[in-house]
Amino acid sequence: MLICSSLDEMKRREAAFRFIATVMNQEGRSSLYDLSGLAGGFPVKKSDLNLLETYSGPAIFSSNLQKVGTRHLGGDKVAAFNRTSAAILATILALVKPGEEVIHYLPELPSHPSIPRSAKLQGASYREFDNLQDFQLAEKTSLVVITGSTMDHQVLSLNDFQSIIQISQENQVPVMVDDASGARIRTVIYNQPRAMDMGADLVVTSTDKLMDGPRAGLMAGKSSLIDRIQDKAHQFGLEAQPPIVAGIVRALENFKPQRILDSLERRDKLHKKVGNVLEGVEKTPTGFMITAANLEKEINPDGNENLTKRELATLMAMVLLKEYHLVTIPAVGMPGVSDTIRLDLSSNDAERVDDTQIIQAMKESLELVRELIPDEEASLSVLYE
Repeated sequence: MLICSSLDEMKRREAAFRFIATVMNQEGRSSLYDLSGLAGGFPVKKSDLNLLETYSGPAIFSSNLQKVGTRHLGGDKVAAFNRTSAAILATILALVKPGEEVIHYLPELPSHPSIPRSAKLQGASYREFDNLQDFQLAEKTSLVVITGSTMDHQVLSLNDFQSIIQISQENQVPVMVDDASGARIRTVIYNQPRAMDMGADLVVTSTDKLMDGPRAGLMAGKSSLIDRIQDKAHQFGLEAQPPIVAGIVRALENFKPQRILDSLERRDKLHKKVGNVLEGVEKTPTGFMITAANLEKEINPDGNENLTKRELATLMAMVLLKEYHLVTIPAVGMPGVSDTIRLDLSSNDAERVDDTQIIQAMKESLELVRELIPDEEASLSVLYE
């Protein structure tokens, strides 16, 4: 096996970063094409720099955050965290007691690992569902989590969304919506309401997903719950620091839904063209993707190879990075990240790479992976060197 543990995944990520640093130092940032949809950014103004201090900064940016944050997500109050995962952890620590239960409903299993890991850390049990008929609360259920859009951009239907909120409200169980990318995908592309407008108690989004903010989490909700969660976040250092808050504020001010909508026509055309080269390519809200399972069928239809689906997808992603400078999530993501290769055409860098380059990169990378599979040493070199 090529990937045996989360430690191996960290080593893969470090290798990807080393390569990216080398490319940027030698050829400049313009030689890299981040199509992950998670490029984010840090769009602070020059006038902000003197305010990136421990106390004076929050006095300004925290006030502004309440205005732009509630405008984006709704709710009574917002709070910023150093990661969306940090917000989820703080919420479970604040609202769930050891021995109680967290229930998670999402469009498609499995969940993002931060949710079951947080429940386990708190000593709570955890169940997850993707079928409304199976969903059932228990007496010890103290928090319901809804994922609006999965890591692979599978979007929850409005009917399921509203049903889960109604069931939870009837049982007086608070609902937190993990809307990491969904806060924009659901509302901008699918015209769904904001989570808070549907009756959720809390919602959290990632400020680097389909927007140009830093990798951080922004939570909105009822003031009484946000206060309890913020208190827990400060106890464990999970809150966002002033420079991050400044970046979130400016990113929310700059956010333009039209950029996402503008990518849709190109997505439709490119999806069709890539489908002629690579079977199993699926359309996403803002681009296209190939799952690890579909990639395995493409590379190895008879199922005779020793590599797992995750290893094949990660190898493909690293080839796309090292040979064609295309950044995708399986190459640079944290351990446990989705193994789906997704190219997001609403990314800033998508404007600098044309369709022919993308099609050629996908076709030739697939051929290179086929050549690498029998050579374990060469495959390990691609992943970790």
